[in-house]
Amino acid sequence: MANKITWRMSDLVSEIKKHKKTFTLFVILRALVIAVMVAQIFNKNYENVFLCLLTLVLFMVPSFIQRNFHIEIPDTLEIIILLFIFAAEILGEISEYYIHFKHWDTMLHTLNGFLAAAIGFSMVDILNKNEKFKFMLSPFFLSVVAFCFSMTIGVLWEFYEFGVDLFLGFDTQKDTVLTSINSVLLNPDGINVPYMIKNITSVAVNGQELGIGGYLDIGLYDTMMDLFVNFIGASVFSVIGYFYVKNRGEGRFLKGFIPRIKKGQE
Repeated sequence: MANKITWRMSDLVSEIKKHKKTFTLFVILRALVIAVMVAQIFNKNYENVFLCLLTLVLFMVPSFIQRNFHIEIPDTLEIIILLFIFAAEILGEISEYYIHFKHWDTMLHTLNGFLAAAIGFSMVDILNKNEKFKFMLSPFFLSVVAFCFSMTIGVLWEFYEFGVDLFLGFDTQKDTVLTSINSVLLNPDGINVPYMIKNITSVAVNGQELGIGGYLDIGLYDTMMDLFVNFIGASVFSVIGYFYVKNRGEGRFLKGFIPRIKKGQE
């Protein structure tokens, strides 16, 4: 038992030395999250305390995958994942960057599309190179699978946002103010033809003027824009991934984003 524990400790130390930058970032971000969580406890904001706990759990996912599935996650990818989690949960939600910075949500969804494509790509690429599986996809279909995987993750995330807004009363699908709309429902003739209303300057709800300077769209534009930028991120990675496989790993850039089986575990 003692030998087993000693071996695990030496193995852990070896991993830390191998990934010094990633481990340093992990420690710094973890300390920041704990500090934020303590502050939220004193403020009795228990919803944010839960977000901090969730963030701490998500931080451990990459290392859990590496230890239990013998998959090597490149430092570049792991650092981006850690920063992405921190930016989405701590900066975005608790520090309200989603409100203070107009394109914060757009940036994260674009990055999410890229990262999800990288994960989907690597999953199939690992199977492609595993002799235990009679499974082989061409570079083109490998890129298509990566793209479809990323878009599926994006759609599932939008389902999640819609669900928590509908059943828990949140507002993750942020509102958009529009100055013109096309609506069949508002056609004065009652026919199935879109009726355009231009130059909308005011909207009233229950007789009360909102004062927002236009029509309030509650989530549709936000959802479609999120999926569109997810599409962009997924497309960029899929195109780069196609040439990466076609030239079998010659591209240095993508090597930093594609997990692979650890040496000695193939």
